[in-house]
Amino acid sequence: MKKYLFSLILTVSLLFTQCDVLQELQVPVTGRLTKDEIVQGLKEALKVGTTNAIKVLARENGFYLDQEVKIPFPQEVEYVEQKLRALGLHSMLDNFIEQMNHAAEKAVSKAGPVFYDAIRKMTITDALGILNGPDNAATEYFRKKTYQQLVVAYKPDISQVLHQTHLSDNWEKVTTAYNKIPFTKKVETDLPQYVTEKTIDGLFTKLAHEEKLIRTDPKARVTEILRKVFAETGP
Repeated sequence: MKKYLFSLILTVSLLFTQCDVLQELQVPVTGRLTKDEIVQGLKEALKVGTTNAIKVLARENGFYLDQEVKIPFPQEVEYVEQKLRALGLHSMLDNFIEQMNHAAEKAVSKAGPVFYDAIRKMTITDALGILNGPDNAATEYFRKKTYQQLVVAYKPDISQVLHQTHLSDNWEKVTTAYNKIPFTKKVETDLPQYVTEKTIDGLFTKLAHEEKLIRTDPKARVTEILRKVFAETGP
């Protein structure tokens, strides 16, 4: 009798605990979706969103002609650009900026395996938190989980592209020209690191757009599991 009573109390306690957790996470309990389906749908959304974001940026001029993600002359030495343009070196600077963005376009696809690995390792707690979070919850999750991995994945390729396209040489020309100006502060910017960080920033910007689109626009839900999950949990 004591064992039965203990089991009954434990069962009731677990039921109340589960209800509290579901209420806290605001997961709709419709009877038509299981947790596995919700997680599967979210992971599918993340795969679609990351694939689309990478595809947009990896195409020709994906960075260069998009003012939202275009990589500018390094901001911390913007005074260098201003000074050199005042000296009439517009063509050299414009070419430098264009090649820098093309380096990002060539490297950005490296994000795919990094993102897919993060999706694969995602727990149900992670998934439910993202599902019920703000429109950029998945983007911020990726930023937290993958940023350093993306630096490691991107920087060697970007460095190689900068070298192959002679952008490193152009940067040396830019900085050498500036450093020859009397009474100026010497420039020592790490160009590959700068381009790497800006590439990652642009990627997360596009990923946030894709995430919001899937959450809010039924037309962006291109698979059956996406339509099923977001019809239940989204607009």
